[in-house]
Amino acid sequence: MKFTLSWLKTHLDTDADLSAILKTLNDIGLEVEDVENPAEKLGAFRIAKVLTAERHPQADKLQVLTVDQGDGHPLQVVCGAPNARAGLVGVFGVEGAVVPVNGMVLKKTAIRGIESNGMMCSFRELELGEDHDGIIELAEDAPVGQVYATWAGLDDPVIDVSITPNRQDCMGVRGIARDLAAAGLGTMKPLAIPVVEGSGPGPDVRTDDVEGCPAFFARTVRGVANGRSPEWMARRLKAVGQKPISTLVDITNYVMIDLGRPLHVYDMATLKGGLVARKGKAGEEVLALNGKTYTVDETMTVIADDAAVHDIGGIMGGEHSGATDATTDVLIECAWFTPERIAVTGQKLALTSDARGRFERGVDPAFLDDGLSIATDLVVKLCGGTPSEPTRAGTPPLTPRTISYDPAQCLALAGVDVAADEQQRILESLGFGVAGEAGAWTITVPTWRRDVDGWPDIVEEVVRIVGLDKVPSTPLPRAPGVARPTATAEQMVERRVRRTAAARGLAEAINWSFLSEKEAASVGGGDWTLANPISEELKVMRPSLLPGLLSATRRNMDRGATSVRLFELGRRYFTGQKDGSWERATVGFVLAGEKTPRGWQTGKAQPFGAHDAKAEVTALLAAAGAPVANLQSFGEASGAYHPGQSGTLRLGPKTVLAEYGVLHPSLARLFGLTGTVVAGEIFLDAIPTKRRTGFMRAPYAPPALQAVKRDFAFLVPQALEADALVRAVRGADKKAIVEARLFDMFVGPGVEEGHKSLAVEVTLQPGEKSFSQEELDAISSAVVKAAEKLGGTLRG
Repeated sequence: MKFTLSWLKTHLDTDADLSAILKTLNDIGLEVEDVENPAEKLGAFRIAKVLTAERHPQADKLQVLTVDQGDGHPLQVVCGAPNARAGLVGVFGVEGAVVPVNGMVLKKTAIRGIESNGMMCSFRELELGEDHDGIIELAEDAPVGQVYATWAGLDDPVIDVSITPNRQDCMGVRGIARDLAAAGLGTMKPLAIPVVEGSGPGPDVRTDDVEGCPAFFARTVRGVANGRSPEWMARRLKAVGQKPISTLVDITNYVMIDLGRPLHVYDMATLKGGLVARKGKAGEEVLALNGKTYTVDETMTVIADDAAVHDIGGIMGGEHSGATDATTDVLIECAWFTPERIAVTGQKLALTSDARGRFERGVDPAFLDDGLSIATDLVVKLCGGTPSEPTRAGTPPLTPRTISYDPAQCLALAGVDVAADEQQRILESLGFGVAGEAGAWTITVPTWRRDVDGWPDIVEEVVRIVGLDKVPSTPLPRAPGVARPTATAEQMVERRVRRTAAARGLAEAINWSFLSEKEAASVGGGDWTLANPISEELKVMRPSLLPGLLSATRRNMDRGATSVRLFELGRRYFTGQKDGSWERATVGFVLAGEKTPRGWQTGKAQPFGAHDAKAEVTALLAAAGAPVANLQSFGEASGAYHPGQSGTLRLGPKTVLAEYGVLHPSLARLFGLTGTVVAGEIFLDAIPTKRRTGFMRAPYAPPALQAVKRDFAFLVPQALEADALVRAVRGADKKAIVEARLFDMFVGPGVEEGHKSLAVEVTLQPGEKSFSQEELDAISSAVVKAAEKLGGTLRG
């Protein structure tokens, strides 16, 4: 919400300076986002007069001007504007000035061989409008030599405040002034409501959609002369980013920003019969003022005549019936639209407007008559014409709302002790009615405060005006004893996984939960597609974390990163899950670029491989509490991975805990990645949860005797997974064997073709006494028999 300081003071009588106003706005919850003074960037541009104008000897479209900037030393300026002529008074930028529109610094230069000092400027070059057909032409009596911004009244700071969705009353300058007055920064000026004498009956309007448009008020003005808005109105609108169009259109925009009351004007010559607010019909189209055609449906409110739809109710008018320079008879619409319907319609059509921003917050339903009178009075004063009587179709929701309130509740809820008389002053300044005896007030909520519906809201109003900084910092009471943990088991797992990934050198990425349809299709397609996405690139809820990580990897590689190690802990989204859930906790990671840089010891830089991905998967699964020792390796990873260079880890053939491997080349190309890229995903939801026994774990007791290690080398078929052999060896004697790991694989001379040699280190842990030779032989025999069941033989 933008407004100028002078505009604010048309409603607020105050002596406060700009800094005090800005501080107070922030204090009362109206966050100041920006303050800009147009005069600051125009300080080097002065009013100047063209003394002579002659054709440039080397260019037909250029002129050589002699310009008087008021210092008694005329300057020579080369100018290409078609309206440049002797006697013209305009705006001149001196050497060293910065042109606002493009940041160009003016300096002495030669144009086609002729020296030029400075520049005569257009409105667009000074960011004061879109007019660029020629240089600015001022009145002949404009004071030559004076700073243009000062003379033109541009020394008027523009304040931009962020309005939260609940503060519909502050979507107009007057509402902001009301808050500042309540905060003690001045007094509100009374709002003059003109009495407009109508001539003849009002227009034929009605509402057939009382749910979407409960009230439709209108008035006609015949015999108007549309044209340019007066300077004061155009200047204010331009200052807040509104482009002046014509007087009739500018009046509606001005009243909307000034008083928070959206309006619309129709050229009556374009209407066929009366206007009706009704529900749209499936397939109906309207060409809106933004030049786009929208298709409405039965859930939307439209304004139509007997022939066509002219307005998407409360959001945007139609181009066909808008006021033009040729308009002579207008109909002024002042309606009240249901906020929820406006919000849904705007979302469906992906259409935003200033009117929608106000109507979906909730416009004051008691301001229809007054708003219509103010707009009609401005039309008559600025465009002439004869107004009709008003037509009031429907009834706005004006049921009074009252709240029982005790001033002591302010201290009880907010911890701020505000005297009852001060609370009453604040509330009445904000428009609330206060009645009743001390301790039992009845608060009447003003019609423009749709957000207030309970006594805590009353406390909030008092406290924000007094100052949120007055609320004391009070620690919450703490129960005696050891605090119970607040994190759930799932949160604890995610915390351990996140810390483990970071400790292993991976950087965390946080991506959108949405993908484009193309990205989702690359990993098998998504189950959920948004009907109204904010972007086509964020349309499908992700079925995999890989696309987001691969996009982040590409961005890092594009910026010169030679080694990228990223992980993300998030959710994937599916339908039809057996347990009824539709989001799955997942950890994904991507390793790309150099695993180790080139060096004198290692030679060339080494890329990542599938085994690196498996190492990360195994470590993260262990951190998540998965029974890593019991996992089985399978080769059936999804289509996102390279066949033969990828795999899965499972608990049994059906429960997949993770997949990993080298990325499929086509997927890598899709994301603009070159070289070997490895990745993996761990499905945290698939990890079996541990049962809660209620008992603490037993204290750690280190074994009394030293472990014994034995090495076994087996000749096994080439197709046998090493993991299967290791698990078989580990299970040969579950009591004595505490660990088994592969430490060597060999294929070559001495090994039969179609076979490979796998060497396993077995760790044996004695209990109360050391192993005897007979016991060791028995364990060794059990290990060999376990390998033989898989087709292996002990290598001699």
